Amino acid sequence: MSTLLIKNAQIVNEGTIQVQDIYIKNGRIEIIGNQIDKQSDREINADGLHLLPGLIDDQVHFREPGLTYKANIFTESRAAVAGGTTSFMEMPNTVPNTLTQKLLQDKYDIAQDSSLANFSFFMGAGNDNLDEVLKTNPRDVCGVKVFMGSSTGNMLVDDETALANIFRNSPTLIATHCEDEATIKANLASYKERFGEAITIEMHPQIRSAEACYLSSAKAVELAKKNNTRLHILHISTGRETSLFDNTVPLAEKRITAEACVHHLWFSDKDYSTKGNFIKWNPAVKTTEDRDQILKAVLDGHIDVIATDHAPHTLEEKQQSYLQAPSGGPLVQHALLALLDLVKQGKMTLEQVVQKTAHNTAICFQIEQRGFIREGYWADLVLVDLNKPYTVKTENILSKCGWSPFENHSFSSTVEHTIVSGNLAYSKGKIIEVGTGHRLLFNR
Repeated sequence: MSTLLIKNAQIVNEGTIQVQDIYIKNGRIEIIGNQIDKQSDREINADGLHLLPGLIDDQVHFREPGLTYKANIFTESRAAVAGGTTSFMEMPNTVPNTLTQKLLQDKYDIAQDSSLANFSFFMGAGNDNLDEVLKTNPRDVCGVKVFMGSSTGNMLVDDETALANIFRNSPTLIATHCEDEATIKANLASYKERFGEAITIEMHPQIRSAEACYLSSAKAVELAKKNNTRLHILHISTGRETSLFDNTVPLAEKRITAEACVHHLWFSDKDYSTKGNFIKWNPAVKTTEDRDQILKAVLDGHIDVIATDHAPHTLEEKQQSYLQAPSGGPLVQHALLALLDLVKQGKMTLEQVVQKTAHNTAICFQIEQRGFIREGYWADLVLVDLNKPYTVKTENILSKCGWSPFENHSFSSTVEHTIVSGNLAYSKGKIIEVGTGHRLLFNR
């Protein structure tokens, strides 16, 4: 029967910003109004702060089980909450790969005991596990993940018959990693022939090229249209790919949707010279033109949601040579701060940030009673101070890997408080151990 009252917050929700109070009871928003006068267990004076729906990150890699020397659900969910992310959907390229319903349930069991944020886990699709994929429950599993390009975890689906069967028969949303494997292999062979082991990070976007991304994304769209599949293409990294998507119908009616990631909205190939392997991702960070076109597509509705693809590796792994260093990096703690900087730069509005990180993710995945600030909905909220700078330092990084591509960068805003399912989970730089997040449910 816990209660929380937030006073005088500038609430950013459903296209408006207005100063109001919020009264939370038993995990849910009970009243939104002016000058609410009710007794509560805790009260937050939000004068000067903006209140946003907590971010819903539809693509993270928390590395548990099997790769917990890099990260785990306990550590990364805390980094998420510190960054204003209240719900996450985690990927199946853990060890062992999440290719059976039992292995999927094992991850839910771990999260139930250790995640501070709300959670869901993707079922993994392989070349030979269609029977397991078909058992996936759309009501309480976010979707099925298909790797149409190989990345960390080696879960490539390269059998054409298996791929067609997955697209034809999946009981729920399919999320895809799209990079054409044959193109990447040919590019890599060509660069190895020319440069041997001396390939550098600057060559990464030529090896994992724009053409590889477009070919694979176009193939996924073609398969989805043929089979009326509910398709969601992850981490669009090229301007050309944005033409594959439609912005003329409401999101709730789309059968094909797309996601952009923070790093493809922030970095470009000009940053490789200073950031090196710390911005090595699959798909690769590409040109400034690609970056600008992705942002344009986010704003005009060709791309529907923004996420992180949070994928930690150890500092030692990332400090290896280009060919040995794995792709991926931690982002979940600083994603919102990066987007708020884009707001300060005039590239987005606060309302657009909320739409793309919370509202649209909830609509896209049909998440039950989250993603909006509405009476009766779960209280997943973040309070931010837009005028209080925050500098990323080694000592305030909560991801287990202990580094960030934003290290030493000063953001213009600070996350002050994060509320997860009605519980104050993060406040003024400190994690508050208040129990665990909830399993996400879906209106399907």
